[in-house]
Amino acid sequence: MRVEIWSDIACPWCYIGKARFEKGLAGFAHRDEVEVVHRSFELDPGRAKGDTEQVIGMLARKYGRTPEEARGMEANVAANAQAEGLGYRAEGRDHGSTFDIHRLLHLAKARGLQDELLSLAYRANFAEERSVFDDAVLVELAVEAGLDADEVRAVLADSEAYADDVRTDEREAAELGANAVPFFVFDRRYGISGGQPSEVFVQALEQAWKDRPVSTLTPLGGEAAACDADGACEVPPGGSDGHA
Repeated sequence: MRVEIWSDIACPWCYIGKARFEKGLAGFAHRDEVEVVHRSFELDPGRAKGDTEQVIGMLARKYGRTPEEARGMEANVAANAQAEGLGYRAEGRDHGSTFDIHRLLHLAKARGLQDELLSLAYRANFAEERSVFDDAVLVELAVEAGLDADEVRAVLADSEAYADDVRTDEREAAELGANAVPFFVFDRRYGISGGQPSEVFVQALEQAWKDRPVSTLTPLGGEAAACDADGACEVPPGGSDGHA
């Protein structure tokens, strides 16, 4: 069975959702027969390389909030992350274009190291004092994941390397109706949007395993926190996981 996950490094709910999905997968009886593939989705595709800003300022500008209100938003997300055992810096993080990160994730996929690089990039972006919008940091992370430094530098130097792969992923997301991430697709049959509780992922895995023949995509789970296509990453009404 294949699970495809559309996500963006800049999306905190993707970071949290990955941890919750992995907890659900760990409790699934057929976990060793599940192939997990990470797909590209840019929350800010129009942002130019090198155009970065602090997250608090970006949130205040995007939502028309005061800096203090933006800090409150980030503190709420941080609490959700910490509840999953994840590190999270509520201040001091950069926001920028993630296109190069996605291109490197496709390189990593070709080398069988996609999940390793994705995990390192999430940790660097949300928990550590390392900007994933700096090429030098990207090379360091890629090497930590097991990739060759010269190959990584060559991909970063060629803006078209793996660019079509990123765009194909994003086009498929649109075709599947994904307008927010994280977005989980089980055997192209069931879809889950948002950072759902791990129990929802267990239920989805079990249902998708039972009904493995491919059919139309059916939404599972209720409303949950996600980052939408214009970069909005607010917690939905009713609770941190989208349930009252």
